[in-house]
Amino acid sequence: MKDSYVLDHQSRSSGRRLAGSALALVAAVGALPVAPAFADPAPVPAPGPVVEADGTPHLDAVEQTLRQVSPGLEGTVWQRTAGNRLDAPAGDPGRWLLQTPGCWGDPSCTERTGTRHLLDKMRENISRATRTVDISTLAPFPDGAFHDAIVDGLKASVAAGNTPHVRILAGAAPLLNITAVPSKYRDELVAKLGDSAGSVTVEVASMTTAKTAFSWNHSKLLVVDGQSVITGGINNWKGDYLDTAHPVTDVDLALNGPAAASAGAYLDTLWDWTCRNTGTFSAAWFASSHGATCTPDLEKRLNPPADRAPRTGGLPVIAVGGLGVGIRNTDHASAYRPGPLPGADFRCGPIRLHDNTNGDRDYETVNPEENALRALIASANSRIDISQQDVTGTCPPLPRYDVRLFDLLATKLADGVKVRIVVSDPGNRGTVGSGGYSQIKSLNEISDTLASRLTARLGDPAKAKAAMCHNLQLAPYRAAPTSTWADGHPYALHHKLVSVDGSAFFIGSKNLYPAWLQDFGYVVEDRTAAAQLNDQLLAPQWQYSQAAATFDYSRGLCQG
Repeated sequence: MKDSYVLDHQSRSSGRRLAGSALALVAAVGALPVAPAFADPAPVPAPGPVVEADGTPHLDAVEQTLRQVSPGLEGTVWQRTAGNRLDAPAGDPGRWLLQTPGCWGDPSCTERTGTRHLLDKMRENISRATRTVDISTLAPFPDGAFHDAIVDGLKASVAAGNTPHVRILAGAAPLLNITAVPSKYRDELVAKLGDSAGSVTVEVASMTTAKTAFSWNHSKLLVVDGQSVITGGINNWKGDYLDTAHPVTDVDLALNGPAAASAGAYLDTLWDWTCRNTGTFSAAWFASSHGATCTPDLEKRLNPPADRAPRTGGLPVIAVGGLGVGIRNTDHASAYRPGPLPGADFRCGPIRLHDNTNGDRDYETVNPEENALRALIASANSRIDISQQDVTGTCPPLPRYDVRLFDLLATKLADGVKVRIVVSDPGNRGTVGSGGYSQIKSLNEISDTLASRLTARLGDPAKAKAAMCHNLQLAPYRAAPTSTWADGHPYALHHKLVSVDGSAFFIGSKNLYPAWLQDFGYVVEDRTAAAQLNDQLLAPQWQYSQAAATFDYSRGLCQG
C-alpha cells in the first residue's frame, strides 16, 4: 500500500514492488567547518505590513493539547510561530497550494497546471539558497523532472555566487534500502550538477528506525535557508506523478517565515539519529561529496532558529511532526495520562504487532502529530472535511483504525456537525506490499465502523444511522465526471488533509490511519487561506466525487 508499512508508496506502474511474501521476511527481521551559530539570513521579498491574525481558537486548542502531551518536544518536533506567510507569487495569492496534477474535469489530464507550478516552485526556492537545502522524502530518491528541478535550482544558486550545503534524507522500508543507495543518488546528483558540483556539498542518507515496527521517514520536506518550506504528501517519483496517464492526486503547501525554521529543527532531529546509526550493516546508510561527514545539526549551525528568523507576514501556524518508533522512547517532560480506551473491534487476523496507536502512552508523547490531528478535529463546531488516501489501515498486522479518531467523528456526527470524507478509490487497492493507493475493498468498511462507534455512543443503531444520514458525506475520489482516468485506471488520492469550520486546516505527510512513521506537517488557521483551499481543492473534488458517494446528506443518500 502506498502509505502503508511494507512498500509505503512504491509504484506499480514503474514496477518498484515487493512481493506479498516480503511481509513475512520483514517481520522476521562532523567534518563541516565550524560556523557561527547562524549566518546572516538571505533577503526575503517584502511581504507588506505584518498584521497578526485575529482569534485562533483551533490553533489554541491544538497547542494546548501539544503542551499537555509533548511539552519536552517543543522546538524540535513541534512549535507554534507567528510572522509567517503562505508563499504565493504576486498576483496569484492562492498558489501557495501546490496540487498534482491539477487537471480538474479532464480525464485525459492533458494540461497539468498544478504539477508545473510545483516543479517551478521547487526550482525557484532552491535557486534562492545561500546556505542550506534540506530535503526529506520517502525512498526511492527523486527522479525525472523532480530530480531535474533540484539540479536546476542548485545550479542557479551556484551561478549567483553561493555554495549551498545540501542534505537529502530518505526513509526506506526494509529490503527497499537495497535499491535506495545513497552513494548511487549522490553520484547521479553530482554528475548532473556538472561544473557546479564543486560549489555544492552533498550529504545523502537512507534510514529505517524500526524494522519490526515498520518505522522510517515518511516526511516530505524542502527547506531552504531555514526560511522557506514546501511540505505535504507529494513524493518526488516520476512514475507515479509525472510520466503516467493516471497521475496520483496529491497536495503540498508553500510557506515562508519562522515556521520553516521549525521544519529545519525537525530535520536536525532526524539527522541526529541518522548520523548516530550509519554503517554498512546498520539502520542508516550515508554518502557525501567532498569527504563531508554526516552533519546532525546543519540547520542549527547555519540558519537562524525560529525565534530569530525573519518575520515575513502575519500568519500564526503550528508545525508538528512525529518520531515514529526507534528514535526516542518517551517524552520525559510529559505528565500526560490518557484515559481508558473504549472497547472496539480494531484488531484482526492472527499476526498482530504491539498497538502504538491505541495502546501506548509513551509512543503518543513522541508522536505529537497524532494528538494534534485529533485536537483539530475535536475543535470543529460546524463542519469537518477529510481528504485522505485512507482512514483505515492495513490490518493485520497493524490495528484497523484509530479508535479515538473514529469516536471523535462519531461524536461530531451525533452533535450535528457536518462531516465529509473523501478517500482514494478502492479500485487502487493492492495486496500486501504491492504498492496500491488504497487499503479498503469498499467504502462500507468506513461507514460500518462509523456506525459501530455511533451505536456504542448512542446505544441505538437507528439513532446512529439517522445521525449518519443527516450529517455525513462519504465518497471515493474522482477528478473528472468519468469513473476512471481516460486510460481506465481508477483515480488515486494521496492527500493528508483535514479542514475544520472553513477556518483551519492541516496539510502534511501524516495519515489518519495507523502508521508509525516519521511525519511532519502544518496546522494553519486563516479564513482567507481556508477559502482558497476550498475553492481550489475541496469544492472541485466534491463536484466530481459526489456522484459516487455512498452517503450524502445534501441529496438524502444513505446507503449501508
